[in-house]
Amino acid sequence: MQRIVPHLWYDQEAKEAALFYIGLFEQSRLLSTRVIKNPPPFGDSEIVTFELAGQQFMAISAGPYFKLNPANSLMVACNSADEVDRLWEALCAGGTELMPLGEYPFSRRYAWVQDRHGLSWQLMLVDEEADQKIIPCLLFSGEACGRAEEAIRYYADVFENSEVGEISRYAEGEAPSSKAKVKYAGFRLDGLDFAAMDNGYDVDYTFNEALSFVVNCSDQKEIDYFWDKLSKVPEAENCGWCKDQFGVSWQVVPANMEEILFSGSEEQVQRVNAAVMAMKKLDLEALAKAKLGE
Repeated sequence: MQRIVPHLWYDQEAKEAALFYIGLFEQSRLLSTRVIKNPPPFGDSEIVTFELAGQQFMAISAGPYFKLNPANSLMVACNSADEVDRLWEALCAGGTELMPLGEYPFSRRYAWVQDRHGLSWQLMLVDEEADQKIIPCLLFSGEACGRAEEAIRYYADVFENSEVGEISRYAEGEAPSSKAKVKYAGFRLDGLDFAAMDNGYDVDYTFNEALSFVVNCSDQKEIDYFWDKLSKVPEAENCGWCKDQFGVSWQVVPANMEEILFSGSEEQVQRVNAAVMAMKKLDLEALAKAKLGE
């Protein structure tokens, strides 16, 4: 199982967005859709699990509370200029071009776009076929600008099977923002490749819950470990969600979360969901008791 899964928050269009993305990439498919019956005043939430280019993603329709922005983007390693152009055309339809399609010092064919659902994509022609087609990218902006290297080294210490790759830094005076240090860095967390950079411009794209990272845990011990490492903002703790010291959102959950939430009778499902809604860090023993009505 993929340890870390990117998770997208939408108002009502999670499934629509997932199906749109699935149509853009080979080795992509819808894995499941589930509806959580939330108690008032919350509306029902649809959870969508899907694969893009063989990688797992999740999305939720849960109301207009968080909005995607370029602080988080998905970087796509394209094997041809035609592929860059095809994806650019599809993603620009109803969306916004953030960096125009063209040639840049770092790529012969590149564009940065925000699609009609709000998700940002970096499309890049690469010389060699990448092992991982789609790479989550963190743009450290505002108060977090200048902390990209600190963050990726912290994450690499938290997760096993992790490493920090080459880090490209801004030369003195190169970036308009005096706080920006890292121009680009690649790193790996538990087998999943990521990228990070400090925002070279004084634009406050703030990390928020619209894009979070699910951490699949095997037991309560792992939940406790990752919660301790990743939850640094007490007011952001809710239903297994937390926020680290850099502002990035995480969901620390059991790997069988879907089974816990949706198996059993309707009454059991309602009891478990109510218990989750009342928790900050998830307590597996308490959830098991809730399912039994204890």
